[in-house]
Amino acid sequence: MLRVFGMALVVLQHWSIPLLSFADGRISTGNALAIGNGWMITWISQVMPLVFLAGGAANAISRRSAARRGETTPAWLAGRLRRLAWPVVPLAAVWLPLPHLLLALGVPEQPVMTASRLAGQLLWFLAIYLVAVAVTTPMLRLNMAYGWRVPAVLAAGAVAVDVLRFTGGLDVAGFPNIVLVWLAVHQLGFLYADGRLGRPWVLALGGYGLGAALTAFGPYPLSMIGMPGAVSNMAPPTVALLSIGVGQIGLALALRRWIVSLAGWPGVSRALGWAGGRMMTLYLWHMSALFVIVSVVVVGLGISTPEPGTSAWLSGWPHWLLMLALAMWPLLRGFARFETPPATGPYTGGTARVLTACALVGLGLLALTVAGFVPGAAPLLGAGAIVAGLALTGSPRRTSPVSGAGGPAGRLRVASPL
Repeated sequence: MLRVFGMALVVLQHWSIPLLSFADGRISTGNALAIGNGWMITWISQVMPLVFLAGGAANAISRRSAARRGETTPAWLAGRLRRLAWPVVPLAAVWLPLPHLLLALGVPEQPVMTASRLAGQLLWFLAIYLVAVAVTTPMLRLNMAYGWRVPAVLAAGAVAVDVLRFTGGLDVAGFPNIVLVWLAVHQLGFLYADGRLGRPWVLALGGYGLGAALTAFGPYPLSMIGMPGAVSNMAPPTVALLSIGVGQIGLALALRRWIVSLAGWPGVSRALGWAGGRMMTLYLWHMSALFVIVSVVVVGLGISTPEPGTSAWLSGWPHWLLMLALAMWPLLRGFARFETPPATGPYTGGTARVLTACALVGLGLLALTVAGFVPGAAPLLGAGAIVAGLALTGSPRRTSPVSGAGGPAGRLRVASPL
């Protein structure tokens, strides 16, 4: 429920907050939540902490289950890496040539470059999530030995990084928090999987209370997402975002009984089952659906986004979401099949090989995050690194008279890495 809720809210936010207009061959962008008290919404809508919590719990459960089956850490990591990176391949296959095609067809350059850049920025999440997956086994050992002290140390490191960042006035000094903050939340997922994440209202009130104090008296902005021209709590993440994340986690745990009960409803259960195998596709392609509608409505027809909160904006918002959903549907139908990577034999390589694969995929994702798919060498090198890393995770597939591709093993679907 938390994973699906988190991903749905990410998509809803990305589809709802852009303020768009087009004139003189250029598209202008703004953020609806930058107006008035819109920052208050971000204290709930910035759900990446919940996604990392759920990911930590899922990785703990998956790794321990694999260990009980006798599966080695390199083999487990190779499987997780394949499921994480394989859906990116069709995204790159479409977006690498697409800007060249659009420019050749006479589409104005600035909107094409803007869309090409933004299409890759979403991959930041996969890059840092890959780091969390790669260190799951050693971090699980630390979790068993030290429990709460592990996320506490990571949080203390995040505090030190923020002090350096804000006293020195250099945002680049905050980049270590991309690892420290998200690993701290991922580590809380281990505690949840162990049943050691208790006192939810203490977490909720303490997290939100500390976040309120930090934003009221510290150097942190009120919004938990990046706003134009302002210091960001998100890129890189800050202790304020970590505090709000702990508050969200506590609130979710406090409501756990009702959430689990809701998940048992037949209609909700079917929806969760349907969405579970399509979350990566929805995450990777929902901005492409946005670009399709923007190219028609904003660029093609010249219709600008109304002022947020006005009657025109409120009445148009449902129609806007409906158009985006219609544009997303064929993308889901076409690309959801890539949620499951091609079948391969059991991984027989060693630790060095799978770590090399992780490094290649991670560097490829980082290159696409920074450069997007804007024409140039960086996107080609990034996509090539991802493909090379994936190639290192495979082994020759073996079939047997008992269980071939059409047998039960061939039909097995594994849970999404997210």
